[in-house]
Amino acid sequence: MRRLSRAAGLLLIPLLAAGCSIPTWVPLLGKSKPASNAKQVAKAPEPPPAAPTAPPLLGTKHESLVSVDGVLDRVICVVNNDAITLYELEEAEAQYLYESKERPPDGVERKALRDKLLNLMIENRIQLQQAEKDKIVIEDGEMNDNLGEVMKKVNAKNQKEFEDILKTNGLTLEGVKKRLREQLMVERVKRRKVNLRISVTEAEIDRYLTENRQKLETGLSFEARHILVLSDPGKGEDGWAEARQRTEHVYALLLEGRDFSELAKEYSQDGSGKDGGHLGKVKRGELSPDIEEAILRLQVGESSAPFRSQVGYHLFHLDAKETMAGEALVQARNQIRDILYRQKYEARLTEWLSEIKQKAIIDVRM
Repeated sequence: MRRLSRAAGLLLIPLLAAGCSIPTWVPLLGKSKPASNAKQVAKAPEPPPAAPTAPPLLGTKHESLVSVDGVLDRVICVVNNDAITLYELEEAEAQYLYESKERPPDGVERKALRDKLLNLMIENRIQLQQAEKDKIVIEDGEMNDNLGEVMKKVNAKNQKEFEDILKTNGLTLEGVKKRLREQLMVERVKRRKVNLRISVTEAEIDRYLTENRQKLETGLSFEARHILVLSDPGKGEDGWAEARQRTEHVYALLLEGRDFSELAKEYSQDGSGKDGGHLGKVKRGELSPDIEEAILRLQVGESSAPFRSQVGYHLFHLDAKETMAGEALVQARNQIRDILYRQKYEARLTEWLSEIKQKAIIDVRM
């Protein structure tokens, strides 16, 4: 029989969580205990709606332990009437460390990791409870489609082969179906409570585009030429003054209508002078920011006034530049829409989770 990489369904869990906001290391499938066919622990009865007191958790001093096939497992948290056990947390921790390739932490770091994992497990449990409260139902057809995708990704040719893979890893088909159905329910309730309540307007896209145009244009190319007149470092400020005077003379010739390329060949002290000062095709972000800004301020076909750099004075001429127009602009706007949507989604999800957590009765016993 084939064995999945590591126990606890470490391959199947990311597949079921693919495309979901719940991290892959939150235990969705849940491996059975090291005994055959673990029994489900029945939920405690829900408290009456008119009496929002804490539900009867586990009663006596011994009832913080639950028995699964004779193996005691400590309850570390109760979310409304649902128990989260130490075994589930340890499973989530193992999955996280396996997938992140991190070394097992100890001391304070391990406690911080466990607290983070437990919080995510609590959030997942509350979302599932909300889905059940909203009477969300996953039809068998949708279930079977998603289960089929899982089977493909573990290279199971048929259901019998799939069940063999699950059995090798301590899982059952019914358990996988249950967790998959729960995951689909959580995603459905998030669509109702989060996705359908956010939108991105064209005005918001326009504003983002204006505020971030320079960053968005990084990578677009332009073609330019320049004439460089060097300052003599041995002459100090006099050297700068002489360089400025020579550059202004060349600039005056440009204004009279002389060709930039010919003037570059005659006056430029840069190696590009012999090529008419041509800098070639340059991508935005490749030149020093001050020089790039001076060039891109120009209109295509326009030449600049003298510009001082660290080495001397320049004259720039912009031959061509790519802009965010046409298809490039459409793509940029789509990217911006995605960025703004993700920002709003995360904000709304955080808000909604906070709302339902405040209404929940959560008893952490770690």
